Order: sequence, then structure tokens, then C-alpha cells
Amino acid sequence: MGLLQTFKSVSPIFACGTALFSDGYANGVVSDVNLILNRIYDGELTAHKYTNVISSMVFAGTVVGMLLFGYLSDKVGRKFGMMTATGIVALFSLLCAASEGAHGSLPGLVAMLSVFRFLLGIGVGAEYPCGSVAASERTEEKDIAKMSQHRWFALATNCMIDFGFVIATLCLPFSSSFGEHHLRAVWRMSLGLGFFPAMAVFVWRIGMREPERFQKDSMKHAKIPYRLVIRRYWKSLAAVSFTWFLYDFIVYPFGIYSGTVVDNITGNSDALTTVLGWNVVINLFYMPGTIGGAFIIDYLGPKYTLILGLLCQAVIGFIMSALYKTLTNHIAAFAVLYGIFLSFGELGPGNCIGLLAAKTSATAVRGQYYGIAAAVGKVGAFVGTWAFPQIIIDFGGDSSTRGNTGPFWIASALAILSATVTFFFIEPMYADGMVAEDAKFREYLEENGYDTSQMGLGSEVSTAVDLGEPVEDVKEENPV
Repeated sequence: MGLLQTFKSVSPIFACGTALFSDGYANGVVSDVNLILNRIYDGELTAHKYTNVISSMVFAGTVVGMLLFGYLSDKVGRKFGMMTATGIVALFSLLCAASEGAHGSLPGLVAMLSVFRFLLGIGVGAEYPCGSVAASERTEEKDIAKMSQHRWFALATNCMIDFGFVIATLCLPFSSSFGEHHLRAVWRMSLGLGFFPAMAVFVWRIGMREPERFQKDSMKHAKIPYRLVIRRYWKSLAAVSFTWFLYDFIVYPFGIYSGTVVDNITGNSDALTTVLGWNVVINLFYMPGTIGGAFIIDYLGPKYTLILGLLCQAVIGFIMSALYKTLTNHIAAFAVLYGIFLSFGELGPGNCIGLLAAKTSATAVRGQYYGIAAAVGKVGAFVGTWAFPQIIIDFGGDSSTRGNTGPFWIASALAILSATVTFFFIEPMYADGMVAEDAKFREYLEENGYDTSQMGLGSEVSTAVDLGEPVEDVKEENPV
């Protein structure tokens, strides 16, 4: 009975956050798709830097989706944004799989695939200020234990992103078992599979209502006093955004180009299934990092869990840089250390940055606050996907030890910088932090002459939440 009750309590949190699986899958699958297309077209993708274009276009779309739906999440509703997002992801997953250039040309294929991945990215980006924000708000509803609020958010959001990366890497080795003469079917099928989880979440969300916090404290029907909001939140937003930028600059290129890195380590001569297989091993390390970190957060708190993960990641990165030449002769040891490097990134910043972005602002502007922070992070990912190959070139090229260790030196240094910023500029967070911040935000607005009586979705809903009554009792008078 206890497990059943827990499942019933946390299922709305997962309904909100699970669609972030699409982010991990969309970004994870492109690593091996690039690898396959490069083999199909005899290295032309790399020669014309098409791999950079295909990898980065989804990030550009994601930034647009985060900013646009950040506003819509606050002014239209969390559910509207979530339903729209999953619809976009489902549609453009199929269209990505159907991409084709005129007369079979490679430039035409890259152009069409890039456009569809940009539009796919808009749907993926919409999930952050809509789905993640709604998930965070549901973690502080009355049936969730205080000591597990942060845990459930991490498991429902970042864990889903990482799971998407893992499934993406599993799909291609399985698909490639059809043989290297069917690689065109393999990459199309892999991209098209993104349709199914998106549609499953779409159906799951149909009967959802808006979170209680949004019903009580939103400014859907009120004018948002941006001057007052900026004055209150600009410092915390800048710190969270900067930390997110550095994290995504590190983690997404290392995840996306893991197949390329393994290809270099194995001398570019092994069978494709061997390269993809080692890529699976590396990406599997995401899961222990994010799952284990989710349970640590409730004890250390998001701030100090974030710092712990960053410092551990930096240490592993320095070790890999120093021992790279030795590790090239032991692919298993390299894969394990690479996996641990990624795992610590998920334990710390992966789990905690989104949590900090979601819970350090008031409900009324949470979608926009989160959307801006996440968009800055994705800009970091966008920059990283272009910088990663250039760093290798600048350090001596992918055929040299310096070229392959360069990204690890830089990533480790940036992890230390990120930990420093977090320590000095981000405040600790505690259970029921959003409830407390909403109360402080109302008080702050009233002190500055703002009429807070228009906040919320209606007087009956606000009163019911204040009295601790079930929101369903007033659903008919205040439909969501």
C-alpha cells in the first residue's frame, strides 16, 4: 500500500518531467547518426563540417523554444506548453527520419535534416520552462514528503534526459546488427524512434491539471512588474545561468562526440559495431551518476551536491589528460574513466542546476526565469559543439595526444570555475523553498505598491489552496 501511494503521489511529477527524455534522445542519437553518415558518404560530413551543423541546429531551436515557451508557460499555462511541446517533438522526429536531399545530394540532405532538427529543438526547449517547472511545483504539493522533494525532481527530469542518451546509444548498435550495407535504414529508423516516447507522454498528460502553486500564485491574468522582478532576481539568475552555460559547454560536446572520441581511440579501423558498443558502455555511466546524485541532494542540498560533482569531475578530467597516452592502449580503462567523468557531471550540475533554476524564483515568473537560465545553458552547448572539434585541432589534431587531451584539460578547468561561482553566488536551498519564496515575493510586491489580489487563477482556487482543501473541489468553477 505504501508503494502504491508513493507511485500515485509522484506520477504527476514524472508526467511533467518524463518528456525531457526527448532532449537526451535527440542529442544522443545524433552522435552515432553523424558517425554513420560520415561512413556512408566517405568522410564528407567531417570535411565540410556538416557534423557540426547537424549537431548544433537542435540547440539553436531549443534556445528559441525555451525563451518563447518560458513566457507562454507563465501567461498561458504549464499544461498548454507541455502538450504543445510533445506534439512538436513527435511530428519533427518523423520528419527528421524522412529527410532527403534533391536527387540524393548530401548538401540537400544536411539542409533538410538541419531545418527539421531546429524545429524539433523548439519542442524540446519548450519542455524546460513548461514540463520541468511544472514538475518542480508538484514536488512541493502536500502529498510529497519534505525529505524527498529534490530527489523526485531530479529523477523525473535530469534522469530522463540521461536515460534518453542511453537509449539513443543502445538503438544504433541494435539497428546496425542488420549489417553495414543497411546503414541508411539504420540512421533513419533511429531518428524516427523519437516519435513514440513523445506520443506516449502526450497521452499521459491529457488528463492533467495545473500545479497548485501555479493556480495560487501565477500572474496569468495580471500584469507582470518586470522592473521589480529584475531587481529581485537578476543576481541569482546571472549566477545560475553562468553555471548552466559552463556545464552544458562541457557535457553536451563530450556526450555528442563520444562516438567520435572512441573512433579515434580505436584507430578508426574497428568495425562500426565495436565503436558503437564502446559508446554504449560510456553512456551507461550517466545513470549511476544521476540516480545516485538524486538521493544525495536531499541530504547535502542542491548547492553542495553541485559543487561536489563539479570538483570530482575536474579531478577525473585531469587524470584522463595525464594518462591519455597509456589509456589509448587500454580501451576498457579509457571507457570506464570517460564514463566516470560524465557520471560526476550528472551527479552534480546535471541534477542540481535545473533544480536551482526552478526553485529560486517566484511561481509568477518561474517559466521565464527558468527558460532564460536554460537557454543560456543551451547556448553553452551550442558553442561547445563548435568549439570541441576546434579545440582538438588547436591542440594538435585528433591524431595527436595533445589534440585529444585538450578538451579534458579545458573541461576540468571550467568545472573548477563553475564550482567557485556556485560557492560564492548561489544560495543554499531547503525543502518547501518555493512556498517560502512565493510568500516573500508577494510581500515584496506589496511593499512596492503592486496589487497582488489579481494573482492566481481565481479567488476560489486560491482560497481552497490556502485552506488546504482539494483543488478538485473547485475545478468546475475554475477550469484549467
